[in-house]
Amino acid sequence: MNGRCYYKNKSKCDFPGTPGQNEQLEVHRRALAAWRTLDHSVQLIWNSLAEPVISHQPPFDNTAHISGHNLFVSAYHGFYTLGDEHVPTPQPWEKFPVYAVEFLSCDRPTPDDLRLHFNVTFENCERPDRYQLLFKLQLTKSGGGKNKGKMRNFLSVAPCSAADSTVDLLIPDYRAIWDLDLPAYQVHCWYLLLDRQTGYRNIHTTLSFPISL
Repeated sequence: MNGRCYYKNKSKCDFPGTPGQNEQLEVHRRALAAWRTLDHSVQLIWNSLAEPVISHQPPFDNTAHISGHNLFVSAYHGFYTLGDEHVPTPQPWEKFPVYAVEFLSCDRPTPDDLRLHFNVTFENCERPDRYQLLFKLQLTKSGGGKNKGKMRNFLSVAPCSAADSTVDLLIPDYRAIWDLDLPAYQVHCWYLLLDRQTGYRNIHTTLSFPISL
């Protein structure tokens, strides 16, 4: 300004992260470490398998593709989420089946736990049991808006069992998670399929609906 240089210290955030965030960070670090242990020839196989995979990040014009490293890390995270953390072996990317998810009802199996029931239908899928639903979810007051920072991950209780089946989602101690004790809520979520065979996931879909207890 006016021919003079001015310096300003950049603010520093000391936020240590939530326990869930730190856990995910450690999983990611283990995935990165696992990639570095792979023989270079195996890394090249992952690179070739990633060539037809479209990136889930912008630009969304089907021209951006991911690397073998991205595909490996995605599979590692997928298996971790499924409760089967291990170093994945290279497997081809397969197009996910067409499917639809519809909220049915809810109940409380215990006074502290909330269970949501969904109907899941697949189109031309030979192995529905190969897939399991992952939800990122938030409960708010009725009519309340979504806050992405307050959404939490929940895996369906079991894989899909048929081309038309009911899938349950259990939310333990739901009132404590969002510090809300209400007779009715607005549920904001996005959901996706996890491939139990490869660890891969598809692009998520958003869904919001009200519930009454």
